[in-house]
Amino acid sequence: MRRAGLTGLLVTHLPDVRYACGFTGSSAALAVARRGARLFTDGRYTAQAKEEVGGANVEIVTRSPAISAAEWLAAQPGVEFAGFDSVHTTVAELNRFKGALPAVMRRTFFTALPASLVEALRLVKDEDELAIMREAALMGCALFTHILEFLRPGLREIDVAAELEYRARLNGAEGMSFETIVASGERSAMPHGRATEARLPRRGFLTLDFGIIHKGYCSDMTRTVYFGRPRADERATYQAVLDAQQAAVAAVMAGVSCGEVDEAARSVLRQAGLAEAFSHSTGHGVGLEIHEAPRLGTGQSSRLQAGMVVTIEPGAYLPGRFGVRIEDMVAVTRTGCEVMTPAPKALIEL
Repeated sequence: MRRAGLTGLLVTHLPDVRYACGFTGSSAALAVARRGARLFTDGRYTAQAKEEVGGANVEIVTRSPAISAAEWLAAQPGVEFAGFDSVHTTVAELNRFKGALPAVMRRTFFTALPASLVEALRLVKDEDELAIMREAALMGCALFTHILEFLRPGLREIDVAAELEYRARLNGAEGMSFETIVASGERSAMPHGRATEARLPRRGFLTLDFGIIHKGYCSDMTRTVYFGRPRADERATYQAVLDAQQAAVAAVMAGVSCGEVDEAARSVLRQAGLAEAFSHSTGHGVGLEIHEAPRLGTGQSSRLQAGMVVTIEPGAYLPGRFGVRIEDMVAVTRTGCEVMTPAPKALIEL
């Protein structure tokens, strides 16, 4: 806040609230001034907030926590203006914040931040966070091992998703980090092919993209397997995606730009004649949210830092035919990276 020239800060994005003070409830706002901080929430969380919150006083309110936080900030000595997260704050919400202030303060008190101060802190994980994320990633790998034994032609995609999610809960996951992707046969050419009633083929690819939440932190991994014996073009496409994925993993290191990592994957697919078949960025950050900064895409100049956790997930999608994606979650180190999802990547034929 000092570096940003702020005397006050309003935090309303719940993952940022959790990171800053530990609160995990669904209704909260954190107000930070130089003399202290206060978390506002409602009566459902009276006991939980007192148990979880560190570094901030807790106040239980009967109306909007964000409005109460805005009023508190405006009343604090020395708080001339307060920053807010313009990425996650709607115009309507900002108008409500301003409406809670005295008329003379409404035009100048709140200032939009170009990026969340808390999210910038979340980019680099400490050792405790990395330990949790390793556990989450390995839980995901165990799910993949289990589902390989469950899979068989004729099952519906939604049966596979249900089994993954059920087993995740049995193994202690708090939930799934995003809607499970199960895309088989021609549907494997859909990068975000949500599970449907389509039945698994006797011959063809199956893409599984899933993750779990463990102690608040997300995991993310993708593996593509094959039912039957692949044709030469299918095997070649899979190998090209695997080579691209491994090239991008090898490029990850503190100080390397996100665009360089993306190009490491893209250049391999370009040489294989699959440049047009790779339709998304190579990866993204992971943490308390499944999609965080940084983004590993074309032209991205931001540089990786040791302690960041990112995905590496190139793919090739041929509509009407098939698709392949392979994804690992990796932790950036000073000299390279640690692959957190060590499940097999060589083509598995079922």
